[in-house]
Amino acid sequence: MKLFAEKGYDATSVEEITATVGVAKGTLYYHFSSKEEIYTFLLEEGTKLLINNIDLKISKLNNSIDKLRAVALLQLRIITKYQNLITIYLSQVWGSNERNQKCQKYINDYIDKIEEIVKEGIEKGEIKDGDSGIIASEIFAFTCAGLMFKIKSGQPLDLRKVCTEFDNMIYGLAKERGEENV
Repeated sequence: MKLFAEKGYDATSVEEITATVGVAKGTLYYHFSSKEEIYTFLLEEGTKLLINNIDLKISKLNNSIDKLRAVALLQLRIITKYQNLITIYLSQVWGSNERNQKCQKYINDYIDKIEEIVKEGIEKGEIKDGDSGIIASEIFAFTCAGLMFKIKSGQPLDLRKVCTEFDNMIYGLAKERGEENV
């Protein structure tokens, strides 16, 4: 992941991958048939990690606002811990070649998971009526903005501060008692 994130897919060689992970080329090719397969495996596993962690976190929560807060905190923690994975997703999402489409698919799978929570919140009357796809994408973008802030400032991400800002944003989604859908 580090090589793909720092150098990009095209500039990363199989030789560099084997040297970094400390295995012989033959051993690597025993498990993966190509560099593309390694790349796809990393994206698939990263997406599974995100979605499985979300499922575990939200299974204990009933309120959709609490679920979205948990998703945001989890995503921020993963961005902090697995910055290379997020860098790969974001660096390859633009374009229309097969690799770009894979990144788009994995990001969309993740955003779909957030959208399920938003739809549930709208149906339960906990979230103002709106386009659940746009709202889910905004939540994803907000937490990715935490990574951009970290890169821009050159400082570690202050999860409490970012979560406070997220709460300020998400508070606007919460449906107050007696309020009509907007």
